[in-house]
Amino acid sequence: MERNVILAKNAGFCFGVKRAVDEAIKYQKEFGKKIYTLGPLIHNNDVVNYLEDNDIFAIELSDTNSLNKGDVVLIRSHGVKESVIKDLTDKGLIVKNATCPYVTNIQLKVKKCYEQGYKIIIVGDENHPEVIGINGWCNDSAIITNGKTELENIPAKVCVVSQTTEKKETWNKVLNEIVKESKEIVAFNTICSATDVRQKSVQELSKEADLVFVIGGKNSSNTTKLYEICKKECPKSYHIENVKELDESLLEDESVKTIGITAGASTPDWIINEVISKIKEL
Repeated sequence: MERNVILAKNAGFCFGVKRAVDEAIKYQKEFGKKIYTLGPLIHNNDVVNYLEDNDIFAIELSDTNSLNKGDVVLIRSHGVKESVIKDLTDKGLIVKNATCPYVTNIQLKVKKCYEQGYKIIIVGDENHPEVIGINGWCNDSAIITNGKTELENIPAKVCVVSQTTEKKETWNKVLNEIVKESKEIVAFNTICSATDVRQKSVQELSKEADLVFVIGGKNSSNTTKLYEICKKECPKSYHIENVKELDESLLEDESVKTIGITAGASTPDWIINEVISKIKEL
C-alpha cells in the first residue's frame, strides 16, 4: 500500500548534542585512553553504547573519587553546577567542558542576577540534569516549577529562566503567573531556538499525519515533550527508541495514509533512517 512518509524539520541531533559527541570522540583520540563523561553524554542508549565501544564511559559524580590524577572527565551538554567543575579540578582530573553554549548562557545569566539580589525561578523539570546544574549557579536556591501547580509566595524581585527544552506554552503560563505577583522581573526566554522550531514543526506535522512515530530515548526530556505535543494532535502517536520498537501491526491499518516521523535532539540520523527504511519496506 502506497504511503506518504514525512520527516519533520529539525528532527534528530541538535547543535549542542552533536558538539558534545564530537568533542568526546576528539578528546578520546587526543588522549589515546579511556575517558569519562559525568552522567550519560546524551539520553540515548544506542549512542551511549556506541561511545562505550570507543572507550568513552559514563560515570556518576561519586565515581570520580576512584579516578586517578590525569584521568579525563568530560562535562556533558546538560552542564553541571559551578562547584562541580572546581571539585573535579581540585582532584587533579583533566576537565573538558562540552556544556551546550546555550546552557552556559543560562548559567551565567543566573549567576549574575543572583549576585544582584534577584530570586531565581527556573521553568523546567527539577530532576533534569540541566536544571540541577543551572540551580547550582545560584547556590541551589532557585524556585523550580514545571507549571503544573501554581506558584505561591512569589518574591517581588525575580529573574526567570527556562530549561532549554521546555514547552513554550508552559513558559508563557508560568510567566503570566509571575507578572501578576512580582514588581521587578527580569525574564530570559531561554528555550533553545531549535527546540522551539522542532516543537512547532511536529505540531504541524501531527495535524496532517494519520500516524506519528517520535524517535528518541525514553529518558530524553525533549523527546518526551515532542511526543506529548504530537499526541494532542494525533492520537496515534508513539514514542519509540529505535527500529526494534517499531510495532509493525500499526502499519497494517489501511486508514493510515500519511506517517509522520520526528526525533529528539539526542537521536542520530542513522537511527531515524533505519525506522524510515523499515516503514517503507512494509
